Amino acid sequence: MANQSDNLYYGAHFEALKSAGPVEMLGDGLTGEDLAAVPEHWLSYPAPPASAHTALALLYTFFTFAALIGNGLVIFVFTTAKSLRTSSNFLILQLAILDFIMMAKAPIFIYNSAMRGFATGAVGCQVFALMGSYSGIGASMTNACIAYDRHSTITRPLDGRLSKGKVLVMIALVWIYATPWSLLPLFKIWGRYVPEGYLTSCTFDYLTNTFDTKLFVACIFTCSYVFPMTMIIYFYSGIVKQVFAHEAALREQAKKMNVESLRANQGGASQSAEIRIAKAALTVCFLFVASWTPYGVMALIGAFGNQELLTPGVTMIPAVACKAVACIDPWVYAISHPKYRQELQRRMPWLQIDEPDDSASTATSNTTNSGPAATA
Repeated sequence: MANQSDNLYYGAHFEALKSAGPVEMLGDGLTGEDLAAVPEHWLSYPAPPASAHTALALLYTFFTFAALIGNGLVIFVFTTAKSLRTSSNFLILQLAILDFIMMAKAPIFIYNSAMRGFATGAVGCQVFALMGSYSGIGASMTNACIAYDRHSTITRPLDGRLSKGKVLVMIALVWIYATPWSLLPLFKIWGRYVPEGYLTSCTFDYLTNTFDTKLFVACIFTCSYVFPMTMIIYFYSGIVKQVFAHEAALREQAKKMNVESLRANQGGASQSAEIRIAKAALTVCFLFVASWTPYGVMALIGAFGNQELLTPGVTMIPAVACKAVACIDPWVYAISHPKYRQELQRRMPWLQIDEPDDSASTATSNTTNSGPAATA
């Protein structure tokens, strides 16, 4: 009896603090085509607070400026500097263009967040998802091509460098590969594009409980995640194996010659170029895993697992991770590029970039130019 009295007392005491009106749900106010585009799963959740929309809008604004400026500089410098127009750098340029496209669609998300809902409607949703599909799948396959290029160059330094013609064919194949996975959902031939989470972003449907949806999710997960992931791990592991085999051979040769090291020309360098190459390779692999694995897992849970785990707030986390990689890629793939920094130093001296001329040491330049983060 005492517990019941306490509950009645506290219930009455806090009743005044509760909202007087009905709880606003996701999808309230939508009709017709816009409402039909929203999976029923999201309609059972209350609308997020305005502060959540504001926080995401600010975060995406930061991502947009960082990605567009970083990738824009990469595109500008790599297309205007003759010294950077090499076959390997075409792949870096391709990745920068795809990352630029990834964030060029962010204004749709920012506008939806400012309006706290599905403001751009079904048309905006289709544009957002289409750009995301091309840029996401294209970037994953371009990462795999970069891994292949660097593996070929490092493991076969005499004849492994790819020709411009072969690289251009690879770039064309990346766009061709991404096209069916992008257009089939757009025309609703197989799968469809739908809003997700807070209904401010859109992606392919992984929540509708039909055989076609499950099969589409399984196929796109395999083709756009498993395949490039397998290639990236295979090629970069080959690079690491080659680096450590080379280091072991150098140590063995130094032991036979009774010298401490065969790297006397490197002076006080704390790390050999090969070790930096190995670390860059591992960083690239980790970046791809960290940015796209959460989204892949989320899609699999939506199609084959417990959908109750996918709340609107939870699903926004993988989406943010995918956008963050578009900001980081320019630094990993290009801004660490010595010749790129030299071009920035010449064109924008006010940036105070202190990059020594790589012609000062021919041996060091040749080693660096074959590395995964500095392929010239």
